[in-house]
Amino acid sequence: MASFFRRGEAKHWVVSLASALSLLILASASPHSSRSSIPLLTEPGLTASLSSDSTDPNAFTSEGQRPDPIDFSPEELRELQRRFGVHGPQAPLAQLFTRGLDQLTPLRARTVERLEELRPTILKESRRQGINPMLVAAVLFDEIQHAKPGEDLPLAAQSGLFSTHGPAQLGIGELIHQGLLPADPSPDQIYAARQELLDPDRNVSLLVGKFARLSRELGLPGHPLQASGSPRDAKALATLAYLHNGKLDYPARILSYMQDPELHALIYSERKPQLSPLI
Repeated sequence: MASFFRRGEAKHWVVSLASALSLLILASASPHSSRSSIPLLTEPGLTASLSSDSTDPNAFTSEGQRPDPIDFSPEELRELQRRFGVHGPQAPLAQLFTRGLDQLTPLRARTVERLEELRPTILKESRRQGINPMLVAAVLFDEIQHAKPGEDLPLAAQSGLFSTHGPAQLGIGELIHQGLLPADPSPDQIYAARQELLDPDRNVSLLVGKFARLSRELGLPGHPLQASGSPRDAKALATLAYLHNGKLDYPARILSYMQDPELHALIYSERKPQLSPLI
């Protein structure tokens, strides 16, 4: 009887733990968090508070805490929906699956290897277009880490089975937004565009171009934003990440990756050729 009780008790605790985890995930995904947010998007203009220099970058909320850059007010969400289109939070089960993938060490190692191959393009294009390279690296890390099997195969891409392609998961629509493709492309132009998106370096260049385009539309400064130095910059970076993916839980992941020590070392460390020891 005691043995049976212990088994039943264990089952009860497992169920309780699963319920608590589900509630935690749902709470973290809620766009109506009680934490104070940084004013960002107000009618009639979208850029009033982002482009203003009047706010103290070290300001605190009335509760004595720094405002959370990933909190978006209902007004901000409506304005982003009207201008850019958003999809709301990722489903809790999908969030749990995403976090599970992030814990797979071999997958992470392979993702970092691919990022290292793309590092020269990340740095070159980010410098040229005034974008924080850590934002680019963080988005690439997330997209590569969670890529769907087979989507980068030319045959699969040209079949139309996937709507986004390459390490940054960009679609043909981004080439249209950047003026590189007409609004109603021909089949030959679509074929060539998909081939272009499958080129890793070109794909990274287009991702940086996307952030530069969104920055201009949001009225952001023309220099790289720094999340650690300014709450306003952090909110702007969260907004750019949100507009790339369209999911409300995405900015938190990207800002977290931007602080990842391994990714920082990959982007900013200097590489010196090893000299053969003299014999």
